[in-house]
Amino acid sequence: MSDKIVRAMALNGNVRIFVAKTTNLVQRAHELHGTYPAASAALGRTLSIGAIMGTTLKNDDEKLVIEIRGDGELGNILVNADNKGFVRGLVSNPYVHKVNSVGKLDVGGSIGKGTLSVTHDVLDGMAFSSQVELQSGEIGDDFAYYYAQSEQIPSAVSVGVLVNEDLSIKSAGAILIQVLPSASEDDISEIEKTLAKLPPVSNLMVDKEAVEVCADLFPDVLILETTDTQYYCGCNREQMADVLRTLSTDELKELIAEDKGAVLECHYCHSKYEFTEDDLNEIVLERKKN
Repeated sequence: MSDKIVRAMALNGNVRIFVAKTTNLVQRAHELHGTYPAASAALGRTLSIGAIMGTTLKNDDEKLVIEIRGDGELGNILVNADNKGFVRGLVSNPYVHKVNSVGKLDVGGSIGKGTLSVTHDVLDGMAFSSQVELQSGEIGDDFAYYYAQSEQIPSAVSVGVLVNEDLSIKSAGAILIQVLPSASEDDISEIEKTLAKLPPVSNLMVDKEAVEVCADLFPDVLILETTDTQYYCGCNREQMADVLRTLSTDELKELIAEDKGAVLECHYCHSKYEFTEDDLNEIVLERKKN
C-alpha cells in the first residue's frame, strides 16, 4: 500500500477534509534515525500532519517548517514539507520509549511542555511564522489549537502511529477536518457525530487506503485530489558547500591545516559529503575574488 494524501469536501462543500496514509514514510524516518517507539510516534505524527500541511502551499518554491520545542526527553522535533508531498524530519533524542499508566506510548510526556511553531518560507526569501503553546504534546490537540489560534479555522486533527514489537512501523496517518464559515449548526452536529465514532487513525490505516478512510467519514464525500507522499530529504553537495561558505576564512584555513578537509553529515538523512583540501581552498579563493 502506497502513501497518499487525499483532499476532499463534504456536507455540501461546508467541510474540508485531508486524509494522509504515511506508513512507509514514517518507516523510512525510523530506519534513518533509529527511533524507539515513543520517538517514532512523536516524529511520525508530526511528519504525517506536516505532509498534509505541505500540500496546501500554493507555489512549488514554498516550504513549510514545523518545530516543536519541548522540555521532555525527546527534546525538539523539526519537520520540513513542500507541496509535492515530500517531507523530512528529525528528533533531538530518538532513543525514547516511554509508556503511560495504561500502557500506551506516552508521546505527550516524552515531549513535555513547550511550543509549536509553523513557518512558511515563501517567494523572495520572505517567511511568515506563527507560534502557540503546546496543549498536550500529543500532536493532534496541538495542531488543532494552532489552526484555531493562528489561522482562525475550527479544525479537528487526528494523528497516529502503530509500532510493531520489532520497532518497525505497522501503520501511520493523519486526518484533518476543517469547518468552513458556510457550515450550519446541522453540519457542525454531523461533524461532532463523525468525530465521536472515529477510531484511532493508526487503526484505520492498518488495512485501508487513504481514499477509503476519507470516503467513510461522511455520506457525501467528494474526492478532489490525491497526492503521493514520501520521506525525501533533497540534500545535495552544493547545499553542504553553502554551509562551509558560512565559515570565516580563518575557520576554513584551520580545517585545511588540521583536518586536511571536512566531512559534513545531513541531519535529516545522514548522507555524508566529503570536501578535500582543494575544495576548501577553492572556497577561500572564491571569497578573495569577490
